[in-house]
Amino acid sequence: MKYLLTLLVLSLFGCQTDQMTAEEPVMESPLVEYLMTPSSNSEGPFSSGVRVGNMLFLSGKIGTVPETGQLIEGGILPESRQVMDNIKATLEELGSSLENVVKCTVMIDDIAQWGAFNEIYVEYFPGPKPARSAFGADGLALGAAIEVECWAAMP
Repeated sequence: MKYLLTLLVLSLFGCQTDQMTAEEPVMESPLVEYLMTPSSNSEGPFSSGVRVGNMLFLSGKIGTVPETGQLIEGGILPESRQVMDNIKATLEELGSSLENVVKCTVMIDDIAQWGAFNEIYVEYFPGPKPARSAFGADGLALGAAIEVECWAAMP
C-alpha cells in the first residue's frame, strides 16, 4: 500500500520512478554546532554561538563583567566597551576574531546615546566596518543600555 501511494504521489508530480537511483547524491543539511564558552555559565539558557558551516552567529552580548556576571556600572560608555570586550573574548574562545565579523546588530535602550556607542565601536573596528543594523529597544536584559550581536566568518 505504501508503495502504491509513493507511485501515485510521484506520478502526480511528473516524476518517474526509473529516474531515481541509489547513486544520486542526497542533499544534506549543513552541520550545526551549538557552542558554549568557558565564560558562558552566567549567560542564560542559550548558546554563546552557533556555527553553521564556516559562519559563526553570536548571541547578543550586554556589558556584564565576566567574573561577576553583573552589569558594569557607569552607563553607556563603560557598557559599550564591556560589550565589545565580551564579543571579542567570545569570538576568540570560539576560534574567530573581530577581523572576521561581517555583521552586527545593535540594540540600544536610548537611541540618543547612539553617538556615544559609536565612539567605542570604531575603536574595535578601525578598518573596514561590518554591515550593521541598529534600533532603539526598551527593556534589555538586566536593564542594560546596549546589546550587540555579531556574525563572523570562521577562518
